[in-house]
Amino acid sequence: MKKKSQYFPGKKRRFYGKNFKKKKPLKIKPGAEAALKNVFAGIGKPEQSTFIPDSFQLESIEAITAGDCLVTAPTGAGKTWIAEKAIKALLERDGKAWYASPLKALSNSKHIEFSQIFGNHNVGILTGDRKENTNASVIVGTTEILRNHLYDAMHLGKDLETDLVILDEAHYLGDTDRGVVWEEVMIYLPERIPLLMLSATIGNADQIAKWLTSIRGKKCYVVEEKKRPVPLFPLFFHPSGKLMPLFAGKSSKTKTKIFGRVREYIFQKNQPSMELVHNLPPFGDILKVLRKYRLLPAIFFLKSRADCDNALRLCHENRHHPDRIEKRPLLRERMAKMTSKSTHLKNHRHRWILENTGVASHHSGHLPAWKLLVESSMTQGLLDAVFATSTVAAGVNFPARTVVFFNSDRFNGREFISLTSTQFHQMTGRAGRRGMDKIGFALAIPGRFMDIQLVARLYGLKSSFVSSQITINFSMVLNLLLSHPPEQIKELLEKSFATFLFKNSKSGKKSSMEKSSAHLWQHFIKHLNFLKETGYVKSDGTLSDDGFWASKLRVDQPLLIAQGLRSGIFPSSDPAILVGIMASFVNEEETDERIDKNLIPDHLYETWLDIKNKLLPFVKLMFEKGFEVRPVYLRPAVTLYAWAIGCPWEDVIKISKMAEGNLAMLILRTADNLRHIKALSQFFPEAAQTASKAVDMIMKDPVVTALS
Repeated sequence: MKKKSQYFPGKKRRFYGKNFKKKKPLKIKPGAEAALKNVFAGIGKPEQSTFIPDSFQLESIEAITAGDCLVTAPTGAGKTWIAEKAIKALLERDGKAWYASPLKALSNSKHIEFSQIFGNHNVGILTGDRKENTNASVIVGTTEILRNHLYDAMHLGKDLETDLVILDEAHYLGDTDRGVVWEEVMIYLPERIPLLMLSATIGNADQIAKWLTSIRGKKCYVVEEKKRPVPLFPLFFHPSGKLMPLFAGKSSKTKTKIFGRVREYIFQKNQPSMELVHNLPPFGDILKVLRKYRLLPAIFFLKSRADCDNALRLCHENRHHPDRIEKRPLLRERMAKMTSKSTHLKNHRHRWILENTGVASHHSGHLPAWKLLVESSMTQGLLDAVFATSTVAAGVNFPARTVVFFNSDRFNGREFISLTSTQFHQMTGRAGRRGMDKIGFALAIPGRFMDIQLVARLYGLKSSFVSSQITINFSMVLNLLLSHPPEQIKELLEKSFATFLFKNSKSGKKSSMEKSSAHLWQHFIKHLNFLKETGYVKSDGTLSDDGFWASKLRVDQPLLIAQGLRSGIFPSSDPAILVGIMASFVNEEETDERIDKNLIPDHLYETWLDIKNKLLPFVKLMFEKGFEVRPVYLRPAVTLYAWAIGCPWEDVIKISKMAEGNLAMLILRTADNLRHIKALSQFFPEAAQTASKAVDMIMKDPVVTALS
């Protein structure tokens, strides 16, 4: 069992509603301030008109012909249109384009969209899970795949076969876990290939552009659009059910005045609260208020996956509304068609709720196919509400007329911290559907963890600054050594955004910055020396034979897997056992190892234990040299072995003790690791053949589901 401090190190979660429950909770009765009458009168669908590009879109198209271009604009402003026009211009000249996005789901969506625009024969996809039409003029894929292609191009001394790279969601440059990949792409991309970056608003776009201009030998233009395509109106939901404007008006350019009655509530000694149902807000009653004032459909942002799922059972009365009754046959027909190829989706535990009440939950605990089904149903106007965690805000085309907040903080994997301006703007960016709404709404509902004053400030704040997240890892070192001697790698590290920020820092705190080029070089040398000591790199800094094939293992723990392969301790003839072993290396979370012995096959356990013991000296050496190694757990191995040999999905979930979305992710990542072993057929033919069979054993319904 984990210690509590591992989940919540540092400060405890702040309790904002200090005066809650001192008064009897209020029953919700729909109402609205008179000041909202004219605002609500503006609700409706805008008139259809001929599309005229915005000036920022035209400016971006012109900029990308002269250099690189970083486009920052609110969600839904029309950034994809820029990409479409740039690609179209290239195709007319027989050129090629690479479109990179952070998520496989986004890549799949863009692949469908671009195939419809440019024709199936012109568009291919590369995501790890999919590899189709790879010689097409337009390639859509994940940013990691693009980075890997750059590694290969540098090694072979070839130019990347494209004439334009488009990085969608470019603010991922500042993502703690994956930002390093975006930075690597920007550093390695040949100067001749224009770079078009599309992003939500970034606080330091000019700084990023100056860095890119300094390392790529061409000007990087910044095109910034601040105007939302659909105006946003902030609202406050009084616990009585009365809607109020959050703001009374702007008192200055930088400060916004909170509406009088909202301020009265904030500073009221005995704040009234709404009546809770099973410790949840009365979502059914809240829906009635939103429906009365035509504020549906809505996205409710909740703090946890459990809250999202539990919210559904409080909305059963919604099924009786005439709008629901009218849409039900269409929704049922659509659901029947989309789930026809998956028994699991047909019998999904939330299907009845979705079809009958028109509400759904959306979070990482659900299967990718179910999330896609929910997203498409919402986009087509068939749902009234979706209860989601804040992750839905980042990069998913999932708009609504209203977004609803219950918390002003967010769990970052370790503790609850206040929302940043960027996170807040991403969430409010889902309010207002372009072409469907004249106005969008963001509704703050008071509660134990809602700081209304913080939310009010976030509306007026610029997006957060993006910082460098570059780190040195073994996969990076091995792949750079494929094509560069160490002294050239030092020059590459000096091109990092981290080094640029360090050199241009005016804070006087340069000594405290951990990612200067000197610091990065020290870490590179540390990794290099370990690779030399363990035989993956020769004394002259070039890769050994083992180092050469190990560089192809572009996975999270390349050295442990490489060590297992070259030691011959991985199973090379039993694909199901190999699946289980790889799952142990992929798993990132501590697991409960108390497993029923009847569920653990003897040969799996013996193989797992043998591999663990034989790798132990190598693991100890890594620890001694200061490298972190994740523990290898048995439960993931037992889980995926059961899935590989054909155990029913429901039984596998019970073994895993995971939400099915997490289990699906474990399977997808295990398959990705197996594909990297499969690619080593020249060096380990038997293991590669077994890995190929292993992938086929686990990539099946409901993990892989074709939605009709």
